[in-house]
Amino acid sequence: MKKKVIYSLLVVILLSGGFLGWQIFGPTVSAPGGKYFFIPTGSSYASVREQLIEKKIIRGPFFFDLLAKQFKYTKNVKPGRYPVREGMSLYKLIRMLRSGSQSPVNLTITKLRTKEDLAQKLAANFETDSLSVINFLNNADSLRPYQLDTHNLMTAVIPNTYAILWNTPVSRIFKRLYNEKEKFWTEERKRKAAALNMTPEQVYAMASIVEEETLKEEDKGKIASVYINRIASGQKLEADPTIKFALRNFGLKRIRNSHKEAAAASPYNTYYVKGLPPGPICTPSSNTIDAVLNAPSTDYIFFVARPDWSGLSNFTSSYAEHQINAKNYQHFLDSINIR
Repeated sequence: MKKKVIYSLLVVILLSGGFLGWQIFGPTVSAPGGKYFFIPTGSSYASVREQLIEKKIIRGPFFFDLLAKQFKYTKNVKPGRYPVREGMSLYKLIRMLRSGSQSPVNLTITKLRTKEDLAQKLAANFETDSLSVINFLNNADSLRPYQLDTHNLMTAVIPNTYAILWNTPVSRIFKRLYNEKEKFWTEERKRKAAALNMTPEQVYAMASIVEEETLKEEDKGKIASVYINRIASGQKLEADPTIKFALRNFGLKRIRNSHKEAAAASPYNTYYVKGLPPGPICTPSSNTIDAVLNAPSTDYIFFVARPDWSGLSNFTSSYAEHQINAKNYQHFLDSINIR
């Protein structure tokens, strides 16, 4: 009888130990809501546990509390974006949260046109909200340490992919972007900008216009040469994309005199204001920036899109020839009913 009791107790202990081990080390964690669990800054242990249960990542509080106390996680909650894998163990989950081993956001920036676009981009990817970003970008005191202002601040944004932690505040995100911009502007690139009598920020602004003018890599340098020649000869840039930016109407297909007049008061209206605009009209690719820096020496003063679907342009130094090219393109637009 005694042996049976002892045997029964051993079985119970083994079963209990096995159950406990399975709850802690077994594949008990779920990921029904996606692959990441977000812990906002200032979250308490109770709110983290509540969210884990609500999102059905853990089944209940008992074993989570047991392990959290053992790892002293209850007093060491760290905000962040944590990867949660279907079937991971409670042990691995607690260790990850306790150590703050969050997964960075891969922020991919391509072409943005305005600082509001940047604000939306950051708000969509990070803990910060768009209002906080805009407040930072509109604050002269925030930008002064970078020797930037509210017009040229976007020159700090070089399109690329950046790994940044989700709970990084906007001030540090901007600093990261600025530091990457400083790395981009090597001594060689600065030397080429100086040879054009431009600062890196001015090269960036010109590249932003070129970026909006064409998608064709083979035309970018030639378009840049047109604008370089116009500046050198004291002419206005007369760049259509600056009118779109001034009016914040990026869907315009044809720029008419009425549009130029409507944007008369804008410092971005290069039909009215001589020289480069006070800031970029989009975030140009590094290829476009380099196309400006390496622009060929030409006598081109005019260019207009070819009257076909090639996306390429016709270039000339003759105004009479340009008028013919422009007329041909206008007839082409009429033929395809672009107003």
